[in-house]
Amino acid sequence: MSSEQPRALVYLHGRSPWSILPALCLGFFMIMVDTTIVNIAIPSLVTAFDADLTAVGWVNSAYLLTFATLLLVTGRLGDRFGPRPVFVVGLVIFTVTSLLCGLSGSIEMLIVARALQGVGAALMTPQTMSMITRVFPPQKRGAAMGLWGAVAGVATITGPVLGGLLVQTVGWEWIFYVNIPVGVVALVLALRTLPTLPTANRSFDGLGVLLSVVGMFLVVFGLQEGATYDWGTITGPITVWGVIGAGVIVLVGFVLWQRHRGSDALLPLTLFHSRNFSLSNVAGGAVTFAMIGIFFPFTLFLQEVLGLSPLNAALVGLPGSLLSGVVAPFAGRLSDKVAGKWVVASGFAILSVAITWLALAVQPDAPVWHLVLPMTLFGIGTGALFSPLANLATSGLDGRTAGAGAGAFNTTRQIGGVIGSAAIVAMLTSRLAVTIPAAAEAAADQVPEQFRQSFVDGFASGNFASGAAPQLPSSVPADVAAQIGQVAQQAVHSGFATAVTQTMLLTVAVLVLGLVSSLAMKGGRPVHHAPAAVAKVTAEV
Repeated sequence: MSSEQPRALVYLHGRSPWSILPALCLGFFMIMVDTTIVNIAIPSLVTAFDADLTAVGWVNSAYLLTFATLLLVTGRLGDRFGPRPVFVVGLVIFTVTSLLCGLSGSIEMLIVARALQGVGAALMTPQTMSMITRVFPPQKRGAAMGLWGAVAGVATITGPVLGGLLVQTVGWEWIFYVNIPVGVVALVLALRTLPTLPTANRSFDGLGVLLSVVGMFLVVFGLQEGATYDWGTITGPITVWGVIGAGVIVLVGFVLWQRHRGSDALLPLTLFHSRNFSLSNVAGGAVTFAMIGIFFPFTLFLQEVLGLSPLNAALVGLPGSLLSGVVAPFAGRLSDKVAGKWVVASGFAILSVAITWLALAVQPDAPVWHLVLPMTLFGIGTGALFSPLANLATSGLDGRTAGAGAGAFNTTRQIGGVIGSAAIVAMLTSRLAVTIPAAAEAAADQVPEQFRQSFVDGFASGNFASGAAPQLPSSVPADVAAQIGQVAQQAVHSGFATAVTQTMLLTVAVLVLGLVSSLAMKGGRPVHHAPAAVAKVTAEV
């Protein structure tokens, strides 16, 4: 970073534009941590509330659902009322609802509190990108986005590791209470350092808000909960695919309405006239798909097959996450000096190699360090992606569209994660139904001949969820029963590893789509346009 202080696009009373980053990064850090921290606590929540997995699953689903659904609207709110007040309101909501989550006395109360927490996250997220775009001069914007990307990289591992530590020591409530002091510090910094930026004085697109929220809710709900209902009937005549189809129809109506509204639209379609913006959205969805695609099956493999504790499983990715945080600022700065598409393309190429390597390394008897190495490369790839991709997405946005563009980009990323979650769960489940019985059939010659057919039939009927052998008569000698149990466990572990490998390769295919999208971008350095009205304005702090 140059020793010369960059000149902000707004007057900050003599402060550097870097002074706005602590508040923005702390808020964004909490958001990213809370997308992953709850997964580690799921067994504890099942016990604490005497709830089933479906109900506890909604603790995460409710957060992700409101978060993804509202991003378009909250991005536009930042344009209309200014990113500073919208960010502050979101931060207050997020912090207060974190307290409510920890105090929840029932699973229903926790789900409601998490849904409200998602509202706070949705209010904050677009404002972080929008304010960086509008405050930093073009030649320093990539470096600023680099620090923003580093936060995302560090947060990806902080959530599971911190969650595992807190759950094992002081209890599940503290995965939410930990947000409170961080939120208070971020709020103080936000009120002291974030500038008040000019707003776009225009009518608010009420019908656009309604159509986008309803359409996004239906699509996200269908994709996120499809596996819960086995992609069939939800209730009565309502089916998962019917809900998704209805959401798509509403979203088509939303796009037509936005076209009619023109520049006053909630999502100005002129944003997508920029090739880099459109392709950045495709790439953003692809990388989030990959993040979900790798961590869900990989975490299950580490715990169910290798027998690692939640904390030890999270630590497998620690070196990669730390490297991601180191690489991200350098990648952001590099995207200020060379065409950002090449930095992004390099990141996608590295991720593709890392996940292919990891998929091949997933074996029932794999030493942990064989998995740490590709995960470390994975961290380098993510570090090279987040900030340059955000920089490319926001290049060309001005004060009237910065919030809408940031909202659209973050929405696409979240939808990529939702689609990734649904696709990975569906594929892993379907592959397990094939690979585990196949592994059992291959291992059947290790079972005494008189029990082989019942052994194979037991797995074919789906009796493998617990990794135990099919039920044997009490007359079977103990040593034979132990032998059959050992073979059954080996079959489950072998079949599980094979299914995880095949599922991970799906993420590689999606990453190739991201790679192609990045290579199709324009090759010039990002060009950011500062609105004329903003360039000379005196911002109130």
